[in-house]
Amino acid sequence: MSKLIKPEGYKQLLNPAQTEQGIKLIKDFFQANLSTALRLRRITAPLFVQRGLGINDDLSGVERPVSFPIKDMNDQVAEVVHSLAKWKRLMLAEYQIKPGYGLYTDMNAIRGDEELDNLHSLYVDQWDWERTILPENRNVGFLKKIVRSIYAAMQRTEYLVCETYPQIAPFLPDEIKFVHSEELIAMYPGMTAKERENAIAKAYGAVFIIGIGGNLSNGEPHDLRAPDYDDWTTPNEEGFNGLNGDILVWYPLIDRAVELSSMGIRVDKETLLRQLELTGKQERKNLFFHQKLLNGELPLSIGGGIGQSRLCLMLLHKAHIGEIQASIWPQAMREECKRLGMPLI
Repeated sequence: MSKLIKPEGYKQLLNPAQTEQGIKLIKDFFQANLSTALRLRRITAPLFVQRGLGINDDLSGVERPVSFPIKDMNDQVAEVVHSLAKWKRLMLAEYQIKPGYGLYTDMNAIRGDEELDNLHSLYVDQWDWERTILPENRNVGFLKKIVRSIYAAMQRTEYLVCETYPQIAPFLPDEIKFVHSEELIAMYPGMTAKERENAIAKAYGAVFIIGIGGNLSNGEPHDLRAPDYDDWTTPNEEGFNGLNGDILVWYPLIDRAVELSSMGIRVDKETLLRQLELTGKQERKNLFFHQKLLNGELPLSIGGGIGQSRLCLMLLHKAHIGEIQASIWPQAMREECKRLGMPLI
């Protein structure tokens, strides 16, 4: 409850029926735009994967996956996915998708270790996407090009929402700002990483922070990243390490930055070995996914995830993600949110 943000004078702009219609409008329109902009085909995704193959996303390495034994497979353990960061790359190879094209899917996850608040739920839904690239695409310029395409799809979706519901006013800025996590330290000395995110997002409205996972000049990473999907150690042409990042948008309603997407150019063989060594995870080299990559059986790629409920939350001007999705919440939070005019589904 201590992390619950309570917007003063909050009032829902859409009733429950309009909200459900708005959610469908956003999800249908945005994924069609994303598919067209990045040339992605839709595929079906798993809810769980087999433990021990190295396919599940390890996130920051401390979150515990929801798991269960499979009776008909001698109690081998399955894990509910955290995301599909590595699974998608396997599918690029499986479907033999050529450079310049890719895939996307609906990812549904359960993250039991989340600290519940306005933006974090036990249930996570996002569009997971992955696109095959050429060796010459592994640079920060190409990364920025893809980010701009995704942000433009968000802007078009916001326009449709505001046309459909005139009581909702647009707030996304015309351009998205690019900044490296190392530059943020110089811009906002003495702040924590989250404080720097809030400061830069408030200043520009929308920002893509490049280089997340590797240690910076202060001896700490901007945020944690698993070592085996995003490339956060390759030097780029701007003089900093990292070919990945996060899309953050300043959300005035709750007065803070909201991460809408985590994405990046994926590790190649050299980068995987380097990042496994840096994180002391060399034992992963023997896992199914990692062997595929090290043996040259997976294509070079770029990919990421885009939060579905978070995008709907912002574009429909809601104050709590529980107004968008059905999940489990502490009873005290439900009661307080109802009192504040933001009843949770």
